[in-house]
Amino acid sequence: RNQATDYSTSSSDEDFESKPSLTHKAKRALRKRRKLEKETKQLIKQEELKRLHKAQAIQRQLEELEERQRTLEIFGVELERELRGEADSGTKDENQMLHEWFELVMEKNKLMRYESELLIIAQELELEDHQSRLEQKLREKMAIDGKSEGTECCSPQGQTVP
Repeated sequence: RNQATDYSTSSSDEDFESKPSLTHKAKRALRKRRKLEKETKQLIKQEELKRLHKAQAIQRQLEELEERQRTLEIFGVELERELRGEADSGTKDENQMLHEWFELVMEKNKLMRYESELLIIAQELELEDHQSRLEQKLREKMAIDGKSEGTECCSPQGQTVP
């Protein structure tokens, strides 16, 4: 009988001691989760800044490309006038002017392809940014749903799974 009393006393002592340790564990888990969330937010911000810098670089390249295309267009118009005989061609013969005109057309086509590539990269950056925002919304939604629903979880398709 004495042993039973000791057993129940020690059991209640263990319960009493485990409650503070659970609280400590919960606090530690909460701190760990907050730290992880903070690190995740920092990574997201860094990725966002990288995309912004890439977008700015692409914008500068597109502006430079546009300026180069305008220059080529002006040169091309002048060359076409010379070929038609509307402007003084000086000492250039027709073959030399045709050669310059074809080189000009090739350069213009090259610039147009480069512009297309830059626009595709810019579109990719926009899509990555959109994806990042959607992922952030999903994380926020899952965090809210996780707190309110308890053990239920959302599947990637948006269905609630017990």
